[in-house]
Amino acid sequence: MVSTRTVPNLAFRRLRGQRSAGEFAAAVRRSAREIGEQVACDARYIGRVESGEIRCPNYAYERVFLHMFPGAGLADLGFSPRESVRGRGARSAADSSSPVTTSSTVSAPSAPSESSAPSPPTSPLLGSDTDEECDVLRRVFMTSGSTTMAAASLGLSLGGMAAAVSLPAQRRVGEAEVSAVEKAVRQIRLLDDRHGGDGLYRRASQPLRAAYALLDSGTSTRRATADRLHAGAGELAISVGWLAHDSGRLEDARSHYAEALATARVTGDRALEAHAFCNASFLARDTGRSRESVRAAEAGQRAAQPLGSPRLMALLALREAGGRAGLGDRTGCERALGRAHTAFGRGPSAADPEWMSFFREAELEILEAQCWSALGEWSRAARHARHATRLQDPHFTRNLALYRAELTTDLAWAGLAEEAAATGHQVLDLLDQVRSSRIRTMLAGAVAVLRPLGRGSVEITDFLDRHASAGTKA
Repeated sequence: MVSTRTVPNLAFRRLRGQRSAGEFAAAVRRSAREIGEQVACDARYIGRVESGEIRCPNYAYERVFLHMFPGAGLADLGFSPRESVRGRGARSAADSSSPVTTSSTVSAPSAPSESSAPSPPTSPLLGSDTDEECDVLRRVFMTSGSTTMAAASLGLSLGGMAAAVSLPAQRRVGEAEVSAVEKAVRQIRLLDDRHGGDGLYRRASQPLRAAYALLDSGTSTRRATADRLHAGAGELAISVGWLAHDSGRLEDARSHYAEALATARVTGDRALEAHAFCNASFLARDTGRSRESVRAAEAGQRAAQPLGSPRLMALLALREAGGRAGLGDRTGCERALGRAHTAFGRGPSAADPEWMSFFREAELEILEAQCWSALGEWSRAARHARHATRLQDPHFTRNLALYRAELTTDLAWAGLAEEAAATGHQVLDLLDQVRSSRIRTMLAGAVAVLRPLGRGSVEITDFLDRHASAGTKA
């Protein structure tokens, strides 16, 4: 390999001016939202650009930077031409012994618009860089020097359950490696359903790095295998992103969802794109970015429209409803809820994605409850949350705890304090099995509402004392 000397990007540093790297990163994220992009920019990323480690941004960042500095080109921002740093064509010039994948030029995916879904690349180049966050993950594993080393890391041993995957010792990516990625996705989802994200996130990040190392090798000769690997890696990024979301690592979640979206756009995978937008919408809602939540849900619906899955359309409509509720848009929320119920009523379909196994009537009820709670209609929210807890399959332990935490909060705000305390005890019973910062935060919110009422009721006092002794942060 021929090393490339790192040259500091002084032009980009001048553009930052007196702002700190963190302040400038925040400005980048704001500008991205203005044009419908999603980038996980932070101070570390800005430092990597200014140090010259990132010689050319990915397409998403390019659009954001050019939006921030109208009239400037990449060269004006201190970046190198894309063709000099991207793709296997550039690598082959440095190392003629590396395997080369022949492809025509990759066209940049268009940003989401109100009228059309993002345009996928016309001729994807396997192994090309699509997201700067991916670069970090890949380098960690590519230092091993072999695809086999990365593939061997796809074994999981989480939450007392083992699922080590035995892979053949070969460089070429084939059925065994792709199946290992797909198996890792399924196992992470299963463990999350039972245990929540807090204890799983760090360990699940390792198979994600391994999957992108396999993707970066680009040595599969079959297009179908390569497409499955891209889809599997993208789904794994979403699963790990959800674990980050559930465990309160919200910026990590945002980064993983952006990674999955970039992977979807490289291959034109509408199903993966819809899933990434679905989760990104949910994250935006949970972090108070309601308008972004609506836009991501709308983009997800555009991507999902040709897939023929009414249940997927229902879930995306519910994501939109949640965002509109956060904006205080009751009319828009009710319309989205109406579309969700209509689509859900069409029943399951062979086109429903595998990851939607959790989306049953109970989930529809709890998501509607969250809409009404965001609109301040606590009694109505409690009615839907109560129905959700009755419908929920006990197999989904984490969701059962989540639903009861939502019900506890809604009951507390609705003035049904003693019923809220009783439900809160049920949540605490489940937290011995489930580790979820998100659920603990929800329960702490209910405790804050109930605390002023504790002196007047033995039931409420018992719950508050138990909550405090359990070490759950209020």
